[in-house]
Amino acid sequence: MLSAVLFDMDGVLFDSMPGHAYAWAKVMTEYGLPMTPTDAFENEGRTGIGTISIFTQRYWGRDATEEEARELYERKTVVFNEYQAAHGGEAPEIPGAAAVLDKVRDHGLLRVLVTGSAQQSLLSRLERHYPGHFRPKLMVTGDDVRYGKPNPEPYLMGLKKAGITADEALVVENAPLGVRAAVAAGIRTIAVNTGPLDPQLLADEGAALVLPSMTALAEGWEDIVRSMDIKQ
Repeated sequence: MLSAVLFDMDGVLFDSMPGHAYAWAKVMTEYGLPMTPTDAFENEGRTGIGTISIFTQRYWGRDATEEEARELYERKTVVFNEYQAAHGGEAPEIPGAAAVLDKVRDHGLLRVLVTGSAQQSLLSRLERHYPGHFRPKLMVTGDDVRYGKPNPEPYLMGLKKAGITADEALVVENAPLGVRAAVAAGIRTIAVNTGPLDPQLLADEGAALVLPSMTALAEGWEDIVRSMDIKQ
């Protein structure tokens, strides 16, 4: 019996990934760690330190120190906020996200946030854009976990906070590493391809279903859940 739906945030609820991709690529390259926006999309879902360590290992042959990681992430946050200011002030909602959340609520299901982000500018917007859907005690952020996606820890923590087992949950993700984390946690996962990636990347990570948008998920919710043999 389905009891809860666990949602990623960037690329699922907010169209914030273009800003994150720009900021990551700019700042990492400035620090001598060549990174493209596409690299950022492919690594979406990791914690900040996880993303930084991937590239310091690749180009410096070691993990970043705490000081280096803090400096890089603080600089990345500044550039991300500058990008947002230059593009209307804040990342817009993903089309269809509100409709999906409403359907989940109307079926009496818990909504759990599981994000690698620690961007307070986005986390603080949840109640304003999606009022009543997310409670602080049902949120897992990048500050809460030791191991970010693709490790299953964030989704396992989401299950624990909701007080449910994996077979009572469904995940909505947009990132390959997020899908891998959810599948590793034993949770059925729907991938929504809201970015520029090849949808096959999401399927290859084990998504039970890959959709082109959150709107498609909202419009097909009842049929999709029925086809996945999920009881609500």
